[in-house]
Amino acid sequence: MATICQIWRPDRGRCFKTSGIVIVLFMDLVLQCVNGYLSSPHVGQEPPYTRDAQHAPVITSPVVPAAASVSPADAESYASRCPSGGLCSRLPADCMHCNYQHNCTYRKPASFTCKPKKGVHCIGESGQQQTNFSLSITCQFCWQLDPSQYRCSNSNNCMTVSCPRKRYNATCDVLDHVHCLGKRHFHKRLFCNWTGGYKWSTALALSITLGGFGADRFYLGQWREGLGKLFSFGGLGIWTLIDVLLIGVGYVGPADGSLYI
Repeated sequence: MATICQIWRPDRGRCFKTSGIVIVLFMDLVLQCVNGYLSSPHVGQEPPYTRDAQHAPVITSPVVPAAASVSPADAESYASRCPSGGLCSRLPADCMHCNYQHNCTYRKPASFTCKPKKGVHCIGESGQQQTNFSLSITCQFCWQLDPSQYRCSNSNNCMTVSCPRKRYNATCDVLDHVHCLGKRHFHKRLFCNWTGGYKWSTALALSITLGGFGADRFYLGQWREGLGKLFSFGGLGIWTLIDVLLIGVGYVGPADGSLYI
């Protein structure tokens, strides 16, 4: 009996080992089927996209995009600023849409097709209401306009009296009645041109009459130079003569860096 058990036990272990391998393979097959079922599109998940489909534009509906539509609040905001009933060619630039093309000849007249914005009504030369009209403008970008045709922000933090002249970054907006190509709001580097209210004639008069006591420098806000001239009696007259020349030609200006008026 002992001999039979010794022979039977190895066989029984080998049988259990084989059965375990079969069970593991079967469980792995079942798990793969379950994962495939859960990842299928009919469970509620989106089907996987290909690489080309991810980069292609997605069309959700035939409705016009929201960016192209005009909300009632926006329509009322520009409609209140846009005159209705006048000539279409006299409408402000913000009251119309134009198909501007950039292939025109610079500084030459060019005609473009325009239409008034929603809620804005205008008439042509014949007196009839028009939905499309032709607008003739000079072919140039907005930043190329004459300085009188746009308004820019001013800066009081730069030195106007310096060599070379200082510049500052300004933000500019084109006037309403001026038409041009490109963006109507742009940035430009301009020369410092602000004034603090100092008069050139007053500074020159003080330099000639009371320059030996530093009155001209005190008037311009240059206290250190003024004290130096006061206690040195105008540099024994030499500093006084030099300041008369420098203020006369505009080389010496206000201490805040502004221009004379």
